Parts: sequence; C-alpha cells; structure tokens
Amino acid sequence: MAGRTKYNTKQRELLLEYLENAPHAHITVSDVCEYFKSNGASVGQATVYRQIEKLVDDGLVNKYSIDPTCPACFEYIGKNSHVSEGTCFHCRCEKCGTLIHMHCDELSQIADHLYREHGFTLNPLRTVFYGICDKCSKELSE
Repeated sequence: MAGRTKYNTKQRELLLEYLENAPHAHITVSDVCEYFKSNGASVGQATVYRQIEKLVDDGLVNKYSIDPTCPACFEYIGKNSHVSEGTCFHCRCEKCGTLIHMHCDELSQIADHLYREHGFTLNPLRTVFYGICDKCSKELSE
C-alpha cells in the first residue's frame, strides 16, 4: 500500500493552530477539548484523539505516556524535532502532577555514561524523574 492520504480537515487545522501556539507545552487531549469548547469550536474528543495520533505518526508531535494512571500528554515539536534542542528529559511532581520538560547537558552526560559504561541506551522521551517541584516544595515548607 502506498503512503496514507493526509486530509487537511478543519479540525486538523484547528488542532495544529492550537499546538503551534503552545510550543514545548505538555498538553492532554482533555486540555485541547476544553480549549475548543471554551472557544466555541465543535470538535469531539474522538476527533482530537484521532488527529493528534496522526500528528504523532507524522512526527509533528511527541507523545509522552508517563505512567498508566495519568493520561498521555503531547508536545508540539513541528518539523524541527528535539534534535535541534538536544536531549530532553522530564521531571514529574509527585504532589501536583506537573510535568517539567528539561534540556540539560548534565543529564545528557548521564545518558552518555549509561551507554559507554553499561551498554544501555536511555530513551529520554520516556525517562521521568519523580520528586517535588519548586512550587510544591515552597508550599510544604510554609
């Protein structure tokens, strides 16, 4: 079978516009649906899922499935991918659930060490460090 035909539907255009205006933000399908609803756009949840998965397949969006108890989140990367920004890692706050997207040379050195010394290739798109974010830390100390 030859390549899939890509229809440029109104829903796809609306979704792309939303994602392009939120570069490097981690969003869920529910975030997208709420945005559309609050702006009077009639786009169903199934359509959002279908369209966003197509964007993942097309390489325009990264999908992060952090753990089975949380919904997947998505990040618009456009055609540039993460290659232009180096390796990315994630930190997840155990208190509020915030997912922090990080580009950090020190963490890249850990990935390099794991490969060189242990023959293990780390997948940074699925690597998550758990702890408490700065905001929650401050709230806990008050």
